[in-house]
Amino acid sequence: MNKDSDRVEAIVSEKRIKLHIFEPSQRKIWTVVGKGGEYWIDPEGGYCSCPGFYFGKLNGKDVCYHLESAELAQRENKIEKIIFSDEEFSDFLSGLLSDL
Repeated sequence: MNKDSDRVEAIVSEKRIKLHIFEPSQRKIWTVVGKGGEYWIDPEGGYCSCPGFYFGKLNGKDVCYHLESAELAQRENKIEKIIFSDEEFSDFLSGLLSDL
C-alpha cells in the first residue's frame, strides 16, 4: 500500500468522514478530519478545502486522499452522521469557514 492508501484506510476505519445534516431542511455539509485539521468536502462536486487538493489540481491530480476517503466511506457505510437543527446552520457554517 502507498501512503495515500494508508491514510484513506485510517480515515474510513476511524469514521472521520462526517455528514452534518440540518433539520428539517435536510441541508447537508460534509467534512473530514485530516492530519491538518477539519476540511469541508463536496464528494459530488469533487472539492476539498485542504491545501493538498489545491496544489494537486495545479499538478494535474483530480482528487486528494480526503475525497478518496469519502468515496470509500460511502461505499462501506462508515460515515459519522451528525444531526443539527436549522437554527444552528449559520453558526456551524461560520465556524467552518473561519477554520479555512
